[in-house]
Amino acid sequence: MFEEGALLKAKYGVDNVFDFSLGNPNLKPPDKFKEALKEAACDISSGTHAYMPNNGYPHVRKSIAEYLSQEQQTELTENEIVITSGAAGALNVIFKTILNPGDEIICPAPYFVEYNFYAENHNGVLKTVSTNPDFTLNIEAIASAITDKTKAVLINSPNNPTGQVYSKESLDALGNLLKKKRGDQTIYLISDEPYRKIVYDGLTVPSIFTSYNESIIATSYSKDISIPGERIGFIGVNPNTESRDDLLAGMALANRILGFVNAPALMQRVLPSIQGMSVDISVYSRKRELLCNGLAECGYEFVTPPGAFYLFPKSPIEDDVKFVQALQEELILAVPGSGFGGPGHFRIAFCVDDNTITGALPGFKKVIDKF
Repeated sequence: MFEEGALLKAKYGVDNVFDFSLGNPNLKPPDKFKEALKEAACDISSGTHAYMPNNGYPHVRKSIAEYLSQEQQTELTENEIVITSGAAGALNVIFKTILNPGDEIICPAPYFVEYNFYAENHNGVLKTVSTNPDFTLNIEAIASAITDKTKAVLINSPNNPTGQVYSKESLDALGNLLKKKRGDQTIYLISDEPYRKIVYDGLTVPSIFTSYNESIIATSYSKDISIPGERIGFIGVNPNTESRDDLLAGMALANRILGFVNAPALMQRVLPSIQGMSVDISVYSRKRELLCNGLAECGYEFVTPPGAFYLFPKSPIEDDVKFVQALQEELILAVPGSGFGGPGHFRIAFCVDDNTITGALPGFKKVIDKF
């Protein structure tokens, strides 16, 4: 989609192509990030560019742990933190550490398409289950999917592609389920949280650490401060998990042998200055309102997303790929929902300029009228 968009923009002009295909934040990083980056880049003290411990600089992990302790309502130290090459790197480190060949990871659908590949990278199997019609967790579906091969449940909240945020009640119910279902093998709860700070209407994202002890967080700074290309994130391990020491030892090894070696040193040194920061989320909230109001007037059906910067409307025809192709004829780029395990829908990333949203609305109207 990225390459197709580039071709269309070259042919028709950038302003005439309405590209909603990628979750590539269009807001600038906070000024504090730029100041911290300059300061870190100018530091020429001894050892600045040397190797560091596999899990990352201790003082950086300490700053992350202090912030995460408040966010997760659980006391962490730097010893429960592993700095990674983004959330994708974090998930691959986790899977490399916990999976044996054939182990299953249960994941509610719709889900981020690359989860399949992350599981396969480490001889695991991603086993998807349905969510409720509003994309909230279906605890019964998860319960039915658990077998003696289940090693983890992977959730993503706020969710890509739906923007749904899982409630505290549903996370508690999931935690209780996993406690009951646990046999000889621990079942981990893994939460992928790069959109945690992008929520609307006064909502907060609940802590998974308070819902279930055998829990792990994978996250990044990509979305909340608009630096996805910098590839910096971390793993947080619940200090109350029974396998804490083995998990962290495995992750320290996996973080190196998967080829990352370490997360980028320059970006690590920036992190203590930016804990808890985010771009102005009210800008995304306004874009959400602009898009939702416009598509509702066109006749589209959707669940208004509580978080992230994605909308996942229903396709007016069953074949979501055919519908997205029809949108492309109007120079509108969206992504079929079937790629996310959500057939009959399509994803719109609204982290774009306002003119892209308003300029696309006549095309959205034309295509839905066609069908």
